[in-house]
Amino acid sequence: QVQLVESGGGLVQAGGSLRLSCAASGRTFSSYVMGWFRQAPGKEREFVATISRSGASTRYADSVKGRFTISRDDAKNTVYLQLNSVKPEDTAVYYCAAGRTFRIATMEVYDYWGQGTQVTVSS
Repeated sequence: QVQLVESGGGLVQAGGSLRLSCAASGRTFSSYVMGWFRQAPGKEREFVATISRSGASTRYADSVKGRFTISRDDAKNTVYLQLNSVKPEDTAVYYCAAGRTFRIATMEVYDYWGQGTQVTVSS
């Protein structure tokens, strides 16, 4: 069992930066692939980024590639999402998740989810 708690969301101006954190409970954090998803009002939850168990490999949605960076610190049981050059369309609730495979970036392979943190980008 893994419990995930996101933090770091808030209001930011377009072009600004924000860092989201996701703290995990339990001693098996390093055994999970970690991912970030987001859900905007009236839209389905979508994949944002994922990082492998070792942290050596990352994948991003095309919409955030080059602007967002995912990283993990296994000593702190924490995964991060650095948001740079944010746009109003990045406004959403951001969720972190712990999953089983790096090869598939869909919700179905993630077993544990946080409660989400709101990111609002003003124009």
